[in-house]
Amino acid sequence: MLIRPLRRLLTRSTAVSHFHTFPPCLSSRRILQNFKLADIGEGITECEVIRWNVKELGTIQSFEPLCEVQSDKASVEITSPFDGVVKEILVKEGEVAKVGQGLCVIEVDEELSDSGSVEQIEPASSDAPAPLPMIPNSKLVEDAASRTEHIPEELSAPRRLHPMDPNYISPSTPNVNPENVLAKPSVRHYARQSKVDLTLLSGSGRDGRIEKKDIDAFLSQQASSSSTHSGSAALRAQAEQDVIVELGRTRYGMWKAMTQSLEIPHFGYSTSLDLTSLHSLLPTLNSHIPSHFNPSKSSPLPINPSALHPAPSPPPVPESAQFTRLTYLPILLKTLAKAMMAWPVLRSSITPGSANGGGKPTLTIRPHADIAVALSTTTGLYTPVIPHADTHSIYSLSSQLKHLSFLGRQVPCALTVNEMPKRGATVTLSNVGAIGDGEYAHPVLVPGGGVAIVAIGRARWVWDVSKSDRGERRLKVGVSWSADHRVLEGAELAAFVESWRAYVEAPERLIGEGI
Repeated sequence: MLIRPLRRLLTRSTAVSHFHTFPPCLSSRRILQNFKLADIGEGITECEVIRWNVKELGTIQSFEPLCEVQSDKASVEITSPFDGVVKEILVKEGEVAKVGQGLCVIEVDEELSDSGSVEQIEPASSDAPAPLPMIPNSKLVEDAASRTEHIPEELSAPRRLHPMDPNYISPSTPNVNPENVLAKPSVRHYARQSKVDLTLLSGSGRDGRIEKKDIDAFLSQQASSSSTHSGSAALRAQAEQDVIVELGRTRYGMWKAMTQSLEIPHFGYSTSLDLTSLHSLLPTLNSHIPSHFNPSKSSPLPINPSALHPAPSPPPVPESAQFTRLTYLPILLKTLAKAMMAWPVLRSSITPGSANGGGKPTLTIRPHADIAVALSTTTGLYTPVIPHADTHSIYSLSSQLKHLSFLGRQVPCALTVNEMPKRGATVTLSNVGAIGDGEYAHPVLVPGGGVAIVAIGRARWVWDVSKSDRGERRLKVGVSWSADHRVLEGAELAAFVESWRAYVEAPERLIGEGI
């Protein structure tokens, strides 16, 4: 602070002997100034102190950044108007100051306190400082010259220019503040307390100004997302725990039936059937589906066959029983029914006790082939029965399979006692190949399910060398049987399967037998 007066003194052209007064720098006293928040225009009445660049009892020089304040329109850096020491900070960081309110107290030289935004604070004691002792002019000049020679280089460095100075050059890269958004200081203070970054919000006020309700909406959105996240974490934690599920009525019935199946002595038999001839016959059968099973392909005949006398009309077929394509399953059912008609033991059912036979079990042989079909539905496993399967055509069997599948897919299941009579069937068929890729299985026979059950696997094209050395490509399907050994012998089941094979691998026999 002694540099400028001393330099001015040393560079005067007048003789030292004519200098008869004391230098002002040596006769000035220190006073306290209340530095106020000046009006920065644009109707702004308050600002929030964002950051202080100096601490209490810290020195500050003119034009150095003192603090940074934030209005609802922009952030402003306030510089110090003079050199001094910051004695007290009146508005802390994050607090709001009104225009004209004191920001800090700075101790300055009395002769430098000429700023309009400062207010002199009278000292607590009215005692004037003791006057400085008289120093001869020659001695004063010598001391000033010696002090000037020992001034450090960093103190003699050029000062920064004030932004209002004509020679001031602004930095090439502006200082972009991420908080430079439109918001009132009170709103900014609320955002700081809530730990909300205002740059993440879009204001709903005038000109995009952020209001307090925008912060509340942001906080509620964060709370909902947090609850969703915690809910997901709870679900994940719950997924890692054991869950106890009670068996439904249908699955509990299956549990009891499978438990009772342990009372039946099973034996199995597996083989493969050649479907190559059926595969060649299938396109012809598909192209001649009767019109009452497939109304979409029906077309009026050019000549009316009922012109002379009404022709017998087929029974009506519900829409759920109509189909457009024939598969292997109804043909296998038809050939199985034909083989069952040749083997009465496969059309028999066990009667546990008889009064006429002294309590011994008996077999009841049915006149027709009653075949049950295993049906997997959303509510459980069912085995609806196709009664008198031997009397149905291939097309009729396909229609019944389609209708039973439709009833089983309903929720709740629409199968009734009409489709699942209490007497059941004598043979059960399970088409597991329609779902999986397996060729063979080990089906389980339950009480009341007849004397045998067969599982049909996935049909595959294979290279067969059993009939010739060169071999040929054949379509074969695996069949797996389980039978009640109390009724059937192993040889009987093997012979029955060969009888079934004869119809499957030579479907022309069905035509000769008048079906």
